[in-house]
Amino acid sequence: MPKYTLPDLPYDYSALAPHISARIMELHHSKHHQAYVTGANTALEQIAEARETGNLANINKLEKDLAFNLGGHINHSVFWENMSPDGGGEPEGALAKTLNEVFGSMDVFRAQFAAAAMGVQGSGWSVLAWDSLGARPVIFQMFDQQGNVPLGVTPLLQLDVWEHAYYLDYQNVRADYVKAFWEVVNWADVQQRFDRATTSTAGLIIPA
Repeated sequence: MPKYTLPDLPYDYSALAPHISARIMELHHSKHHQAYVTGANTALEQIAEARETGNLANINKLEKDLAFNLGGHINHSVFWENMSPDGGGEPEGALAKTLNEVFGSMDVFRAQFAAAAMGVQGSGWSVLAWDSLGARPVIFQMFDQQGNVPLGVTPLLQLDVWEHAYYLDYQNVRADYVKAFWEVVNWADVQQRFDRATTSTAGLIIPA
């Protein structure tokens, strides 16, 4: 079976500065994301070994290891694409129309998304996702890399609020980091994810 691999960034480490520094991006991508890739592959190997040997006594721990590390890999793979040196501004088209209809206005959407990000206790994410059952966008907090995620949702926009994502640049002032994020949001990528999610008949979509 193929192994998970660390995806290349679609821009240089320095491309998001001054909003996110090159040093943060390098450490976040090459160290933290790589650790999740390695962890997911290791968990799969250990689960396969347990299955082959019939020694499944440790399966609970291994399944949790896989969920955490694979979550970290998928989340970061979306996060990198959600940002661009040409980002910022406002969404357009069907995405903008839907966000305005559901949340009332873009200002209200941003406020709720930012509040979710600010309210994460410890490590986690603020996530805008498409709820395939309710046929609507929803905002929720993700705990760590996998906790509190509703079933049947497709991630559209994710903001990493683990301290390693911003501490070198913003220290403990998470609010400044959240504010800076809006300057690099790649709305074209969010729109593409929205289009795939809303036109799919397969339900849950795993992001590319």
